[in-house]
This record gives sequence, C-alpha cells and structure tokens, in this order.
Amino acid sequence: MRVFTSFDDVAAAAGQDLGSTDWVTIDQERVNTFADATGDHQWIHVDVEKAKAGPFGATIAHGYLTLSLVPWLGGQIFSLDTPGAKLNYGVNKVRFPNPLLVGKRVRGHAAFGEVTDLPAGKQLIIRYTVEIEGEAKPACVAETVVLLLED
Repeated sequence: MRVFTSFDDVAAAAGQDLGSTDWVTIDQERVNTFADATGDHQWIHVDVEKAKAGPFGATIAHGYLTLSLVPWLGGQIFSLDTPGAKLNYGVNKVRFPNPLLVGKRVRGHAAFGEVTDLPAGKQLIIRYTVEIEGEAKPACVAETVVLLLED
C-alpha cells in the first residue's frame, strides 16, 4: 500500500498509476444486503430463478453497489495520511460498461489524476476502474474528487 503523508507527496503523484487490489467475489448475499439497504429489489439483482431466464442468465450486482466499493478498494491501494480533513467532494464521471454477474470476482485499480491547489488545501482527482476477472470490459469506471484540507 502506498501512503501519502503530505500535500507535496500527493502532488508529486499526480498522473501516477497506484496499482490494483486483490480479487474479491461479489456474492448474492452482498447484493441482497445492498438491495435491503437501498430499497432497490429489482428482480435482475435479487430473484435468482427469474434472472436465470433473463438477459444475462444470472443476477447482476447493482451498478451503485459496484460504485460503493470504490472507497474500500481504494483503501487497499493507498492511504491519504495527510494533515487535516479528507472530504469526498463528489464524482465527475461514472460509467458501468459491463454488467457484473453475481459470483464473479472484481478488483479495483486506481490512478491519481490532477491535483489542484485550493486556498484551503488541495483537490485530488482519483480515477478508478473496477475490473471483472476474465472480462475485457470493466464493471465500473469512476473519476472521484477528494478535498484535502489543511488543519
């Protein structure tokens, strides 16, 4: 894991690939728990028998479940141990180019994008790809924005 302890460390890593996580299986229990948490019980996610006859031959993970894994996956790749607050400022772009079938394994890949000076600290763009094992296209690509604020 790469640890960033200063704003200068973060700025120096702009444009750098940070690596990938280990593979993790997305199982039906995780999908069902996410459905319960969000109230999104669409059959393509939670009805295993109906989904077998559906367009993908199995249930698929919610796109937003896949996106919600990004902070956890990122935390396996790098740590922002800079002084001051770290705030999730938002997402510039998110796409779900490939359905994630339940039972498949995914891993996260992260790269730092632009680092911009702000009056109170830095703004950091992080580009994530959630890859599906054995698939050419990823389940999710996302560009997140983090504010690193001085003490």
